[in-house]
Amino acid sequence: MPHVQEPKLIAGNANQPLAQAIARRMSMHRGKKMGLVEARVERFNDGEIFVEVYENVRGEDMYIIQPTSNPANDNLMELLIMCDALRRSSAARITAVIPYFGYARQDRRTKARTPISAKLVANMLVSAGVERVLTMDLHAAQIQGFFDIPVDNLYASPIFALDIANQFRDRLDDLMIVSPDVGGVARARELAKRLNAPLSIVDKRREKPGEIAEMTVIGNVKGKVALIVDDMCDTAGTLCKAAEVLMENGAKEVHSYISHGVMSGPAVERVTKSVMKSLVITDTIAPTKAILDAPNIRVVPTAPIFAQAILNIWNGTSVSSLFEQDTLGPIYDGMYAAE
Repeated sequence: MPHVQEPKLIAGNANQPLAQAIARRMSMHRGKKMGLVEARVERFNDGEIFVEVYENVRGEDMYIIQPTSNPANDNLMELLIMCDALRRSSAARITAVIPYFGYARQDRRTKARTPISAKLVANMLVSAGVERVLTMDLHAAQIQGFFDIPVDNLYASPIFALDIANQFRDRLDDLMIVSPDVGGVARARELAKRLNAPLSIVDKRREKPGEIAEMTVIGNVKGKVALIVDDMCDTAGTLCKAAEVLMENGAKEVHSYISHGVMSGPAVERVTKSVMKSLVITDTIAPTKAILDAPNIRVVPTAPIFAQAILNIWNGTSVSSLFEQDTLGPIYDGMYAAE
């Protein structure tokens, strides 16, 4: 493998602001300007995607920053075609930085004659030439096993823990971490351990997809500041209903911390009108103007952790060190300094 001088970043159209923020953070760490590789990623009139890379990438360690968020199929095809362009241009190594991994909810066969689309996407990425994947909060941890290449799965929980310790510094003893369903208990428990807070669960039963029949709170939330923790918020129906049920069960306040703000359809309007005092999401998916203008939605940055993870991969050092708040705190430059 040729000697690699510097890591090089290239981005699709899915989340240009995050890609530029990662490049700025890496410039700061490296003490030299690191911009995005110049490229043209556009569509023909019939919707076909075309990619042209303007810089020489022969022998370079390339990082493609592209979440596969809405429109998922277009963004996925952009990622695959960019990878093919780099591979055919003799890049030494191609890492797909996928802050939000689309199709992750289709990680198993829920009934007869259904696909496992997450596995199909994994196969497509490897076939296109991806040699490593860097992502955040996969919907299901076993998706890492769908790949026969290294997968680094970052977690939003240490970032959330820093934010919570800052936002609720005077009320840490009143906090109750809440999982909105039984499937998310491991994620919620991990954050509860970081904050030394108790854990509660909202058990939901569906009669059909998208429709919630009944919700039951497991655990005593009376007088507590409830923090709902989940990996994604799509239409926000379940989230807003869970907040109502928690308030009905005596919670003093309800806030939510969600890794990926998919925020489809009526999601922003629902959150704005809900009993939730705040919804905190990351910028793994580019926030829309409606999200940025919403009075009770706040976006926390992921560029610092992604920039450091890319540098660690390039240097051959530990990525798992970023799972600890002690390591992550300095990376966030005192943004969440404890008082």
